[in-house]
Amino acid sequence: MAGVLSLDDIRAAAERLRGQVVDTPCLHSRTLSALCGCEVYLKFENHQFTASFKERGALNKMAQLTEGERARGVLAVSAGNHAQGVAYHAQRMGVPATIVMPRFAPEVKVANTRRFGATVVLQGDTFDDARVHGLALAQARGLTLVHPYDDVDVMAGQGSIALEMLRAQPSIDTLLIAVGGGGLISGMATAARALKPGLEVFGVQTERFPAVWNAVHCEQRESEQATIADGIAVKSPGALTLAVIRQQVQDVLLVGEDDIEQAILLLLEIEKTVVEGAGAVGLAALRRHRDRFAGRHVGLVLCGGNIEPLVLAEIIQRGLVKSGRLVRLRFDVRDVPGALADVAAALGRLGANIDQVQHQRAFTTLSVERAQIEVVVQTRGMAHVDEILQALRSQGYRVERVE
Repeated sequence: MAGVLSLDDIRAAAERLRGQVVDTPCLHSRTLSALCGCEVYLKFENHQFTASFKERGALNKMAQLTEGERARGVLAVSAGNHAQGVAYHAQRMGVPATIVMPRFAPEVKVANTRRFGATVVLQGDTFDDARVHGLALAQARGLTLVHPYDDVDVMAGQGSIALEMLRAQPSIDTLLIAVGGGGLISGMATAARALKPGLEVFGVQTERFPAVWNAVHCEQRESEQATIADGIAVKSPGALTLAVIRQQVQDVLLVGEDDIEQAILLLLEIEKTVVEGAGAVGLAALRRHRDRFAGRHVGLVLCGGNIEPLVLAEIIQRGLVKSGRLVRLRFDVRDVPGALADVAAALGRLGANIDQVQHQRAFTTLSVERAQIEVVVQTRGMAHVDEILQALRSQGYRVERVE
């Protein structure tokens, strides 16, 4: 399998893609560089029309179809982003497209795929379940399969990202790349290391779907049912991609769900950009394995931005809680008129903005003459929370922080 993909393949793909996909920005982040202890460069693939790099490989594959293959149509199996890439460019090219997706694919990705005119089939609970059904359907209907990763043309299309990154930021000496089935990392590693042999490439997977990590580290960790990084929730990597990864990639690292959530929030706050879980794993790994990349010039691919708004809202809320900017306090007060008003006034004087209030008499173990008040307040952070608690206690309030 080694040597199946070449720099020439990737350069040819880049020519086919020229003017058809966005040459997205690759920018230095001063703030993230300071936080991570290395120079950080971000490739904004979430700025593609479908908000994902997947357009590249899909279009490179479909651009080479024969007239007969175009007439019969194409089929893709995808958790969402590959589906949108295939559907969008198939619509542009006048090619019928059928997309098989897991039943629990994010609704934003399903809706966008249908918006591009594709026939969507929801089948199975995971990507691998959907893949089995899709392969059988493609064979039965004579459709050309546009594989999400295990195809040389798809890998070559994804590799065009590395050409753009090194052209824009030639000082990059390290790449941290999300890994699901391996199409992105195999294409990018082939291109980057051909152009710059000393450059090192690291893959990143979520602990819940460690298939490539298992293969590289000779382990057998089980995959779980779901992850916030649904775009890389793949239980079986490609044969072609895994061969390239073994040859070109230095290591594969793991990150947890909390790491990914924090990275999503950091990118939103610092870079003012929205990424999905898979799009944040590179930054998550850089922060979790900080010492390993100290002083390097690290390129990260923000590979997708298709995240459910409700999920993003929940991540923001949880992030505020973890940083102490949203905190729950429990007061034990005398049950007399005006007690709640006194608590509110005291919090206001200390600069805490009340978000929620619960006044409890019956469901408490306190004595009958006392009441329990729980408030969720907005603060400036952990230090401010400590100041609030100290000041309230000095004023005689019985108060504790509720984790």
